[in-house]
Amino acid sequence: MTDAPTAMETPQPAAAPAPAQQVPKVKTRLPHQRACNEKDAKGKLCAGHLKRWYGYGEDVKRQFGPNAEVYRCEHCHTIYLPAPGFTPRSGTLQF
Repeated sequence: MTDAPTAMETPQPAAAPAPAQQVPKVKTRLPHQRACNEKDAKGKLCAGHLKRWYGYGEDVKRQFGPNAEVYRCEHCHTIYLPAPGFTPRSGTLQF
């Protein structure tokens, strides 16, 4: 008899599920809002800086348009859209 395990005795590793694509939360930005107001599971405020996001992917382009004004929190990556009826601040400054 051999001490080598047979094919039936060899444990087969379970197939690992593919990592699920996390869908970021989409919120409407308040007028002049600069910090994220998203709360985590413990109720702690994120307070990350909202930055204008130009490098969004194809899924965001399909959902909001190719030239959408989109902001994203630098910490929790929540997507913010501009406040309705508020003039966008995406123009070039002129002095």
